[in-house]
Amino acid sequence: MKAPQILLTPGSEKNCVRLKSLLMNQGFRVQEADSIVHDLPPLLEDPPEVVIFHTNHTNTAEIILSIKRIRRQDPWIPLFITAESSSEDQAITMFRAGITDYFKVPYSLNELVASIKRNLPRHMMNAGNSFIDQRMIGESQVMQSIKDSLRKIARTTASVLISGETGTGKELVAELIHEESPRSGKPFICINCAAVPEALMESEFFGYERGAFTGALALKRGKFESASQGTVFLDEISEMSTKCQAKLLRVIEFKKTYRLGGNTCIPLDFRVIAATNRDPVRLVSEERFREDLYYRLNVAHIHLPPLRNRRDDVPLLVDYFIKQLNRKFKRAVKGVTDNAMNYLLEYHWPGNIRELQNLLEAAFIDLPERNLSFIDLPQRPDHVDRETRLPIVNERDNMISALLETDWNKSKAAEKLNWSRMTLYRKMQKYHISRGAPKGEMHNSLDSIIK
Repeated sequence: MKAPQILLTPGSEKNCVRLKSLLMNQGFRVQEADSIVHDLPPLLEDPPEVVIFHTNHTNTAEIILSIKRIRRQDPWIPLFITAESSSEDQAITMFRAGITDYFKVPYSLNELVASIKRNLPRHMMNAGNSFIDQRMIGESQVMQSIKDSLRKIARTTASVLISGETGTGKELVAELIHEESPRSGKPFICINCAAVPEALMESEFFGYERGAFTGALALKRGKFESASQGTVFLDEISEMSTKCQAKLLRVIEFKKTYRLGGNTCIPLDFRVIAATNRDPVRLVSEERFREDLYYRLNVAHIHLPPLRNRRDDVPLLVDYFIKQLNRKFKRAVKGVTDNAMNYLLEYHWPGNIRELQNLLEAAFIDLPERNLSFIDLPQRPDHVDRETRLPIVNERDNMISALLETDWNKSKAAEKLNWSRMTLYRKMQKYHISRGAPKGEMHNSLDSIIK
């Protein structure tokens, strides 16, 4: 199958060269048009799967007309805009015309490429656009390194240990390793080790024969036997007792087992991937995790960073989840406002990606078809502004004082208040503070400061 073809319309020569090079390095075919494309029929011999338009202050109206005509021909083809000069009204007009995504110059080439990949149907994905590229959302340096490691690990039969905080996507990584491996298409068996009582561990993992114990009315194959030629994912393996770990180690090493109540040795064929939200080395030193099991599992190791350490990926994750939620709730939310995005970028995310996803879903429940704004975000206790150091009663007066002392230099005022600029802007909006506020209102606030 041919790689997806992308059509570039005329634009900034420098940006076009860089974008074309990046797209080709990602495995796409790139075709450059001599002029703005108005229709798709002339290109039917080798039609594009994606069209990227470039707007400036002279061709916006013509491009909007082109987008509308193409949309009448093909409602689904991804259409992208890179805009030299932009305004909110122009962006809204473009979205209404039918574009898929909009990027204002200067923009991140990696973000544009990531958006193209997300909006291409799965059947158009080639080897350069694997499940890993589709589902591991993030273009930060640390995520690029993780994706490269996953591709290499997936091609082997090595055991894998995944570590990372709760909500960082450990199960997703295990699924991707399986899907990109030679065992793809075979069973992927997920076991939550923390949810399996010690007394039931052997029967769940290794199965039992009919009559092995009271209530065993029929033969039952265990999880490992059911994973024949596939992958077993042991989630939260550090929650198992050391006694259970010893039984597990033997099965992993020798790839054979006996069902409870049985005498027949059953050969097993599986790959094992394990995950923990704790530091495995520390658990070994505390003798809460068997050292021999740790070394058996830790042939390949993937550590997933917390979201607070990869904040550059937050906009990509937000875009990805909004598209998912639009399909789920049958909405047409285009994105988030600047104040909402600034807040999402600044928040420390103790629940990581899962918390971000749940937050956006909660906001969607009552959200009309417009951009999601800061006021739409659920105000939960864990979203209290950590940077607020001032008593709420005097907060407005202290803000006005800081702004006046710094001659309305917002960066210096925010620093004086131990806030970020985003926090200052948000609170200025909250308290209706602006440089053009009526003098009487400002004096009333100053009086309270002096008193």
